[in-house]
Amino acid sequence: MLTDNDTGERFCGKCGYVISEELQDSGPEWRSFSKEGATDPTRTGPPTSLAMHDRGLATIISPSNRDSSGKPLSSSMKSTIERLRTWDSRSKVNASADRNLRQALTVLAMLKDKLSLSDSVIEKAAYLYRKALEKGLVRGRSITGIIAASLYAACRDTETPRNLKDVAEAANVNRKDISRCYRILHKELELKMPVVDPIQCISRIASKLGITEKSKRYACKILQTAQEHEELAGKDPMGLAAAALYMSCVKHCEDRTQRDVAEAANVTEVTIRNRYKGLRINQG
Repeated sequence: MLTDNDTGERFCGKCGYVISEELQDSGPEWRSFSKEGATDPTRTGPPTSLAMHDRGLATIISPSNRDSSGKPLSSSMKSTIERLRTWDSRSKVNASADRNLRQALTVLAMLKDKLSLSDSVIEKAAYLYRKALEKGLVRGRSITGIIAASLYAACRDTETPRNLKDVAEAANVNRKDISRCYRILHKELELKMPVVDPIQCISRIASKLGITEKSKRYACKILQTAQEHEELAGKDPMGLAAAALYMSCVKHCEDRTQRDVAEAANVTEVTIRNRYKGLRINQG
């Protein structure tokens, strides 16, 4: 089968039989007059998103009181359009579930800025909250607690280094409430969370403390040796990463105290000391 892009015909390459005379254009739907040419998809608007209340598919009645040709509307038509705008805004959040979802996604947008999270994590968190709302898990519970638990589950699923304490401080919710909501989501939605790799947490702590690349690599080597022995399985990954970084700083004579590393990792000094002992045994 051959295609002639000039005439729009599809025909057989052996006998010349024309299969179809009109070829459907598979190019972009939009027209762009920018410097980038046809690669600019701004004509079609933003993509749909689960993090938006209406998934980005809503229509809005223009606030300008003019018709399609630009002429001003008459006084009677103005009152009619104003009434249509009122009912249009009311119809979008009529049900209690819609109001609940709108409030939760507003909180989620705030948490995205506070924790510096990517769009993929936010999309996953919005998806989990919508599932929880469908199953009625939000009823009788705090909206902020459920959305914070959904965000923590999304961070766990995408292996983003944000622990429960970080989410609790950003959402201004008690840590026990978020953990309780997380257990409910994990059970009811049948979530399967991957084990967080502590090596991924090293770069986050090291960037806050300004630790050299040499110490970071040695800390990764310490954690790889510890994973081979499998004696530190089930321990907090952020605590393990902090202890490995502290051990690396001690070896390379970098002036970092346990308190400095603990504050950067958002863990306690006791945790670092306990993990430090276990890592020293594995290294020895």
